[in-house]
Amino acid sequence: MEARPIRNRSYDVLWLMLWGVLSSLWCLTAATRLSGTFDEPFYLEAGLESWHTGSNHRLMRAGTMPLPVDVQTLPLYLWERCRGEPFNAEADFGRLLPVARAANLIFWWLLLIYGWRLGNLFGGDWGGRLSVALLAVEPNLLAHASLATTDIPVTACLLALIYHFHAGRGGGWLRRVGVPSLWFGVALSAKASALTFGPLCMIALELHRLWQEGRLRAEGCRGIVNRLRLWWTATRELRRDLYWIIPLGLVFVFAYCGCDWKPQKSFVAWADKLPEGSLKESMTWLSRNLRIFPNAGEAIVYQIKHNVRGHGVYLFGDWQARAVWYYFPSALLLKLTIPVLTLLLLALSINWRSLFTPIGAAVLALLFFSLNCRVQIGIRLMLPLVSLLIVSLAVALSQIPPPRWSSRTQAVAAAGVLLAALVPAVTVWPAGLSFFNRLWGGPEAGFRYLSDSNYDWGQGLYELAAWQEQHPERPVYVWYFGADPRVKRHPYHLLKLHDLPLHSAADAEGLLRGKYLAVGASLRYGNPALTEAGGYALQALKQREPFARTSTFFIYDFSEPPSTAAP
Repeated sequence: MEARPIRNRSYDVLWLMLWGVLSSLWCLTAATRLSGTFDEPFYLEAGLESWHTGSNHRLMRAGTMPLPVDVQTLPLYLWERCRGEPFNAEADFGRLLPVARAANLIFWWLLLIYGWRLGNLFGGDWGGRLSVALLAVEPNLLAHASLATTDIPVTACLLALIYHFHAGRGGGWLRRVGVPSLWFGVALSAKASALTFGPLCMIALELHRLWQEGRLRAEGCRGIVNRLRLWWTATRELRRDLYWIIPLGLVFVFAYCGCDWKPQKSFVAWADKLPEGSLKESMTWLSRNLRIFPNAGEAIVYQIKHNVRGHGVYLFGDWQARAVWYYFPSALLLKLTIPVLTLLLLALSINWRSLFTPIGAAVLALLFFSLNCRVQIGIRLMLPLVSLLIVSLAVALSQIPPPRWSSRTQAVAAAGVLLAALVPAVTVWPAGLSFFNRLWGGPEAGFRYLSDSNYDWGQGLYELAAWQEQHPERPVYVWYFGADPRVKRHPYHLLKLHDLPLHSAADAEGLLRGKYLAVGASLRYGNPALTEAGGYALQALKQREPFARTSTFFIYDFSEPPSTAAP
């Protein structure tokens, strides 16, 4: 590989710094306008507990890998050491949350750096520059980079894994196996989904390379058996390397997650319920003496069971009792920006082969895998796909201009693309979680198509408090999908209707009479049978029009009689 001029390297570093700083400012300022999402209170509390005790027990039981939580709560733990007393994660939540969210920017910068390196690897200077800029203005990525959650960390680590795996092909053992196995372990320590995403991407990249080299094609090779034999021989090196990369990565994960050297309570309870006999005796002894819990395997198995089990989903205005195969393709069409979708159409129409890159192969692999993903709780689960798609488009775009285009013309064209891509990020701030492209009505109409972390993840309490200040005549009761502990204190009045002893819609009407009720979009437009009581509450709401709303709350006035029109 030829050495790049020092001047170009300097420009690229400045370019990376520019977009990194601007996007970080977007995230830091947006974070101050968003209350805690559903997952963040647990992460902060469990993370501090892990630093205090050295145990990841709570995280493992919830299927949460500890690396992001450790990084995000480390500043809080150091702060505790300096002040000489521990924080109360619930009482001090408002002070702790901004610090934890700011710490997540470590992973955001890692994502930008490896997005740039991947773009540069496959598309040259402009491939890298466009990659980092398009990643830095993608609202769905910015939204989650503003939070103390796990989706940006696993995305960043997967990009690093993909880069080092591809760059190390043909190198020595350390570059080919050692470094990729480390990054696979790091990615898996960030989120259990890396167990599938990582190998899928590595296989897709290597198969693309073998195809380009012609090693998967042979003249005169006919018949299924002969082709299978050819492919088996061609992929021998890939199988050999994965044989080491995956186990070494798992060793890293199990070592990082650690163990309390205690028996598993559920295993003990299961053994105790076995019928009398030799099997019960052996299992009872094993359950009490196999002191290897908790460990990383517990979290990984939890997530595998979660995906196998699946759950219902709200999509295009309807609640589906079971997961649907087209959920993630639909979410991508709804939530990707118009500039990104336009670039995809242009690349397909002008030169579709420009998308047939190793990164493009990884995008296709993840897209096809998404059809079988049954945990359908937000596009955030496919942020690795979104990031790789953007890098793939940047690489394709860098290859489309004819050779006769001058550098200045390319720069002007790139500036136009970036300005168009920048508009959605600027206009949606700070509500990146609620972003929907204008083809579907924009953020204002997003609740009609998706819920959960796609729209209302509990982040809208600050906006509701501002509305309440303007309407102080009556208290506002809150029923929402969130876990911010501050909702239990003034000026909020938490009312968990789905947990109350309601036996009819009339009971809900009587309980709410004379009150303002703010209902989060994910409860109003979500599972209609969350609980029996919740179903009755929703029946009462369907007889009314909300008289006001914020970004994520619909506000109902129960001092007025119900109307016949449903919102």
